[in-house]
Amino acid sequence: MAGVTLDDLKVFVMVCEARNLSAVAREMNCSQSAVSQHVRRLEKEVGLSLMERQPRGVVPTAAGRILQRAASDGLTALGEGLRTLEELRTGRGGGVVIATGATTIRHLMGAAIEEYSRRFPGVGLEFHTERSSHRCIDALRSGAVDLAWVTVSADAEGVELRPVISLEWVLAVHPDDPLAAESALGAADLARTHLIRPPSGTSSGRQVDDALGPGLSSRATTRATDWDTALLLAELGLGHALIPAMPGLVSPSGAARLIPVTGIPSLDVGWAARQWSALAPAAQEFAATVTRHVAGG
Repeated sequence: MAGVTLDDLKVFVMVCEARNLSAVAREMNCSQSAVSQHVRRLEKEVGLSLMERQPRGVVPTAAGRILQRAASDGLTALGEGLRTLEELRTGRGGGVVIATGATTIRHLMGAAIEEYSRRFPGVGLEFHTERSSHRCIDALRSGAVDLAWVTVSADAEGVELRPVISLEWVLAVHPDDPLAAESALGAADLARTHLIRPPSGTSSGRQVDDALGPGLSSRATTRATDWDTALLLAELGLGHALIPAMPGLVSPSGAARLIPVTGIPSLDVGWAARQWSALAPAAQEFAATVTRHVAGG
């Protein structure tokens, strides 16, 4: 595609999204014929029709949809690369957008955020709190965020994962509960509990389902979408919360006892990015700062 220009691809993607030549022309402050020329140049180069007219505008053909996806991905990657080069040239970091859960920010990132903000006061941090790793990955794939802190799993296609820490499981119980006398519990012992556990649709919930088996997993249980809520319910004596043993995890004022649970594989958590090599220096440094604090390295 030697005769194709970057502007040709940019305009083509705009037309595919707007489905209207006139709207793109107004946005670019040019004539409709100029917009059409970009599309025709692409069609001549590939030897295929890329757009077709409909009563209310234009839509990409099958070939056009293929080129639209490829061009959109390429333009996004190019924009990220140019941003990285600009930050390297000027030494300014801009901002970093992170998708994660509120519990993660509280228990795993607090000290790292404080250090990073002190070292890089000119870099803004923006957090998108999501209810599950799946939603964090979706935000990452869409380009809404730079980084995502997630449960590492095999179904996270299209992103690059970097595990940071493996979290063992504990059962939080009220100090007056009979189970509070136990020094450790196995997965089978959870049949004796009123279990507060992660929802089945989450990565951590599926891991618990696999470990407990169909019999125990199908029991009536309480599901909490975040670990802080599960811990609070246990402190109130409303059940037994199965939660990951996050670094420094304690129950305020001893309102719950945390008992190790064996027989459930540890929960691997860490970073996800669309492409690590294309991350801006500010984002790479933030990920490294959190990793150092969490992993103790």
